[in-house]
Amino acid sequence: MATLYTQVDKNVAKTWILITVFLVFIIGLGYVFSYNLNNPTILWFAVIFSSGMSFISYWYSDKIALSINRAREVKHEENPGLFHIVENLCITAGLPMPKIYIIEDASPNAFATGRDKNHASIAVTRGLLQKLNRTELEGVIAHELSHVGNRDILLSTVVVVLVGLVALLSHWFLRFSFWGGARRGRDNREGGQIGAILALIGIILAILSPLIATLIQLAISRKREFLADADGALLTRYPEGLASALEKIAADPAPLRVANQATAHLYIANPFKGKKISTLFMTHPPIQERIKILRGMDI
Repeated sequence: MATLYTQVDKNVAKTWILITVFLVFIIGLGYVFSYNLNNPTILWFAVIFSSGMSFISYWYSDKIALSINRAREVKHEENPGLFHIVENLCITAGLPMPKIYIIEDASPNAFATGRDKNHASIAVTRGLLQKLNRTELEGVIAHELSHVGNRDILLSTVVVVLVGLVALLSHWFLRFSFWGGARRGRDNREGGQIGAILALIGIILAILSPLIATLIQLAISRKREFLADADGALLTRYPEGLASALEKIAADPAPLRVANQATAHLYIANPFKGKKISTLFMTHPPIQERIKILRGMDI
């Protein structure tokens, strides 16, 4: 019989599968580029560079995300009520106390970051503190702590780095092909017709790979939100708190001023308000769907 816990396990497994597929895609893309340009060094560069960028993102992604969003660390004496909520939920979840940051913005939102539970941070906007009641705020914090416990913040950061690498390789390959580099590199090899076909495939991959990479990134982002909603509801034993918080966040008309495409997927809800975009390209699942699932939970 399926339970919430088995579903959580399935979602985690699917996320790891997506990450693995993404890594294979990166290596395959590097191989196609290196073959078309008759330069195996490109493949080695792609592997080494992606590993290096992953290393950097592992150690510094949280600091980068917090800085980009202008988050300021706060101490207990500045906001004891917020600290007590986080402390109580951490005790319940068996997690260490994260650092707490506030973003001076009227739009209600929040995100968590960090490479593991011992180096985690939670950032909330001033609007979230002002517009949500205690049970709603507990729901949001529980959601973010679930991200910490599941370590999907780290996973999404790695995917972001790999997406950037794909875009970089694709841009470089297209420029090189435009200058005739791909043709010159293949003219010295046998089977010029096959080489021309592969060159065409390489160019097509260069055009489509950033889109494919971004779609994988968005798919992982949406899955992690459903998982964190479920875990957060289990943590508070009160799904209505998070459901009500999501309703208020969605209804608030103010867009998040510090929001940007690089970190938008980290937030509990899409920080870009009033923009009509396809569901396929949304970094978050529809809030109404999340609310419906939360209110259908039997805890």
